[in-house]
Amino acid sequence: MAVKTINDADLKGKKVLSRVDFNVPLKEGVVTDDTRIRAALPTIEAILAKDASLVLMSHLGRPKGEKKPELSLAPVARRLAELLNKEVKIAPDVIGSEVESMVSALKPGEVLLLENVRWYAGEEKNDPEFVAELAKFGEVFVNDAFGTAHRAHASTEGLAHKMPAYAGLLIEKEVKFMEPFVTEPKQPMVAVVGGAKVSSKIGVLESLLPKCSSLIIGGGMTYTFLKAQGKEIGNSLLEEDYLETAKSLLKQAEKAGVEVILPVDHVVAADFKEDATPEPVDDVNVPAGKIAMDIGPKSIQKCREVIAKAKSIVWNGPMGVFEFDAFAKGTEEVARAIADSSAVSVVGGGDSVAAANKFKLADRMSHVSTGGGASLEFLEGKDLPGIAALK
Repeated sequence: MAVKTINDADLKGKKVLSRVDFNVPLKEGVVTDDTRIRAALPTIEAILAKDASLVLMSHLGRPKGEKKPELSLAPVARRLAELLNKEVKIAPDVIGSEVESMVSALKPGEVLLLENVRWYAGEEKNDPEFVAELAKFGEVFVNDAFGTAHRAHASTEGLAHKMPAYAGLLIEKEVKFMEPFVTEPKQPMVAVVGGAKVSSKIGVLESLLPKCSSLIIGGGMTYTFLKAQGKEIGNSLLEEDYLETAKSLLKQAEKAGVEVILPVDHVVAADFKEDATPEPVDDVNVPAGKIAMDIGPKSIQKCREVIAKAKSIVWNGPMGVFEFDAFAKGTEEVARAIADSSAVSVVGGGDSVAAANKFKLADRMSHVSTGGGASLEFLEGKDLPGIAALK
């Protein structure tokens, strides 16, 4: 996917309007995880190095078109200033005469962060009038918000049609690492797909299946597949409506010669609770009245063996309830196997990224995507509006 990047742009002395993804968790007015802010730093620093002035835009949470002070980007501006070691001005609003004055007064090398773009309904509606108001704030538009690239919003897609538009370094990196998995991955390729529901992963399973040599299925969605094979699943998560879909996917895999790895043993509990007692089950069938919470040691070993042979690995979704420490071993061991591998590895999806961070393995993966829904849709082979507009 050939996108224009800031390396192709003449930014010297220009006013640059850039969409970033600063949708970060806050607690009592303090940023508790600055991963997304750090991910935007290379682009911000590259723009400022060209003697440009920079106006940044982002959303935060879901204010649904209302000005909610608790969803102000002021704490983000403070954290960004610390990371850049320079002043970051925060605008009092997103649009309006006061903001226009602040933008006009910006000097080369200075940074201004607009308030939460989703304070205005025109953002999510991609309203042309709202786009026109935002477009006043720059001569060049740079989109570096991969996490919202799957949304056709005013600050992600609308502006790209209104002014000269380029991808930032983060979007360039995301496309560079993820596109080969959709087009021509190095073989053998292993797809590790987990998570709670088959319904949320159908698209990515169908897209990756023809391209991989092995498909490891984990998490709650496993038990719909096992039930489709006639196995006992106790009280484990089941999507009855997707039993036929699971059967169809297993048939497609068999026809294509793709090895599907499902758990052959489990760690179960009587209740879905953090303090539930973990019970190992050395069998593919889950006992009546029990809930499968993680994969067992035999399943972990099989995953390790398959991952060790891979040249490409894509990981989307955990193997079990990794948020509960007693049921985190399967996810941790699979993550560790991916980290130990010499294959090109891409981690996409919020839970997988959270797991990679929890086990301190993120820096040992080739690429950890900053986009949850966006990375899923990219892997499904969908055109992301925010990126398509930069072609």
